[in-house]
Amino acid sequence: MFATQPFPIFSPHSPSFQTAPLPTDLPKPVAEFFALTLGKQMPVIHSAILSGRGSIRFKGVTFSARWRFIHQAGCAYRHYIEATVLGHPLLKVNEYYLDGHSRLELPFGVVEDQPKVDMAANLSMWSESVWLPSILLTDPRVRWEAIDDEHARLTIPFQNTTDTVVATFDPQTHMLRHFESMRYREADSTEKVGWRNEMLEWQFFQGIRIPCRAAVQWLDESSPWFTLTVDEVVYNVDVESYIRSKEV
Repeated sequence: MFATQPFPIFSPHSPSFQTAPLPTDLPKPVAEFFALTLGKQMPVIHSAILSGRGSIRFKGVTFSARWRFIHQAGCAYRHYIEATVLGHPLLKVNEYYLDGHSRLELPFGVVEDQPKVDMAANLSMWSESVWLPSILLTDPRVRWEAIDDEHARLTIPFQNTTDTVVATFDPQTHMLRHFESMRYREADSTEKVGWRNEMLEWQFFQGIRIPCRAAVQWLDESSPWFTLTVDEVVYNVDVESYIRSKEV
């Protein structure tokens, strides 16, 4: 049971999808995974609004939380998060990644115009694209490379260059276990730290198999700092204004 009520339902319906065939030149574990999650004709995703609950750790204290993520696929996002006590919002976060730059409106101040934070935000966006999975195949800037039967390297765009994420797949179920990357923790960090987006459980939403439970962890820490359970997913609605707003 969650101590926090979910956000109000954003929309009971998503527009219908256009479809496209799965690429035929994917590394073996990548091809097996997408066949299970998308099928032979993948739905083309342009945007997503995901809502859910979980827990978040601030300054060593873990709170119940509810969250809503708004994505323009492969381009931008907004994270709206409320840390709650006894079901009531205590701390609110708005994190934006728009036009290649991030702005973090945090309980303890605002962070913006920081290149290392921009780089970290871009990694977040592409790792969260597991909830918009077809963009990892339809975006021409993305490239998958084989490592072995359980791992593949995902090359993603970042400004005028690229970055990389390593995907690990379960050899029995062929499902994605986690994305890992090296990223800066703070704007003034001198070294990157290992970071993991782990997929804990899967469920079909709108006919697409995506993680319904996930956890985010810095790999120099013993436990995740953010856990997420999905309540609602809405695809392909117009988010142009909503992604830039401040409210849920």
